[in-house]
Amino acid sequence: MDSEVLELRGKRLLIGKKTYIMGILNMTPDSFSDGGQHNTYEKGIEEAFKMIKEGADIIDVGGESSRPGYIPVDKEEELKRILPSVKDLCSNTETIVSVDTMKAYVAQKALEAGAHIINDIWGLQREPDMARIIADYDAGVVIMHNKDIAEYKDVVKEVIEFLKKSIEIGEKAGIKRNSMIIDPGIGFGKTLDHNLEVMNRLNELKCLGLPILIGTSRKSMIGKVLNLDVNERIEGTAATVAAGIVKGADIVRVHDVKEMVRVAKMTDAMVRR
Repeated sequence: MDSEVLELRGKRLLIGKKTYIMGILNMTPDSFSDGGQHNTYEKGIEEAFKMIKEGADIIDVGGESSRPGYIPVDKEEELKRILPSVKDLCSNTETIVSVDTMKAYVAQKALEAGAHIINDIWGLQREPDMARIIADYDAGVVIMHNKDIAEYKDVVKEVIEFLKKSIEIGEKAGIKRNSMIIDPGIGFGKTLDHNLEVMNRLNELKCLGLPILIGTSRKSMIGKVLNLDVNERIEGTAATVAAGIVKGADIVRVHDVKEMVRVAKMTDAMVRR
């Protein structure tokens, strides 16, 4: 995508000039990487401000783990986990706030609290009201590919077809095209080989004409290739971030903000000349 403006409920990002960093704030006891580390308001907001200081452009707040075998939580529990941090960040910082949820009700309450983006791991295809609610608040949306069973004839073609359908759902509901971000869903409904193929062919998603986000940070793809525990995957994450930027990623969703800001800045210096 050439330089264009991404409109996120009053916030604007110029796409094409640099890679934007989305810092992950898991307000959960059971997330795969950092579950329980930031699952109180005090711990969470401290981590959020640390990531902002380190260079995060967006903070992505989540209240329900989406790791394999996760335990679902009800909407009230999810809101209890995330709303205090969302309100604080929206009131006391200029940082873009994203909320990672697959529930339309949670999305609405988060947007009422001031959130700028809804990050939907089912790409507007699970809950019928999700797209309408996002449109009503003129918010941004991350449309991610997902699948219950990891079976494909051509994984990249199927990801693109899924995302096309999601974009159409969003546009019909009134979401502006320049408020949409696409995410191929690394680690969601895909085997190791599928994930590696998507990363290798990421540039093919440019046919959709929207900013591309990737979330590879500390994921099992890295663990399997390097045979390393989840907390030893920073170099592997750095490799996926650099390769992703070369292949067209505009936003990277990461745990290790300080280090990935440096990786992105160095990669940008080479590829965004």
